[in-house]
Amino acid sequence: MNIESKNKWQIRLATLSIFLLGFVAGAFALNAYHLWSGAAKPPSRHQRYDEAFNRLGLNETQRIEVQRIVGETREKIQRLRQEGEPRIQEIRAQSDEQLQRVLTPEQWQEFQQARDEIRRPEKQNSMGK
Repeated sequence: MNIESKNKWQIRLATLSIFLLGFVAGAFALNAYHLWSGAAKPPSRHQRYDEAFNRLGLNETQRIEVQRIVGETREKIQRLRQEGEPRIQEIRAQSDEQLQRVLTPEQWQEFQQARDEIRRPEKQNSMGK
């Protein structure tokens, strides 16, 4: 092997090594990011209930019955929310009309933006349940 050929292989090997190191570093960084961002999220209400039931040391029969009861309760609450949603929308519309009479157009627009920001996490949480 002549020197020129040897240098080409060394360059190729160095390039491949740098690429692999970058790939591995990226994978570690992504994994660390997921661990860090996942740890920052508080457990959902559903997860907290699951943990509470797990601590009770339920036997198989109890676990099945508890899951059935909790599932039925969630369905009933969801139906109740759906039934009440039109009335809630009506109340919110009335409130909006009253607020618009009190606030200036600029204040009203600023309030709507603030309200949307406040409600956004609420909507995201309800989608995750």
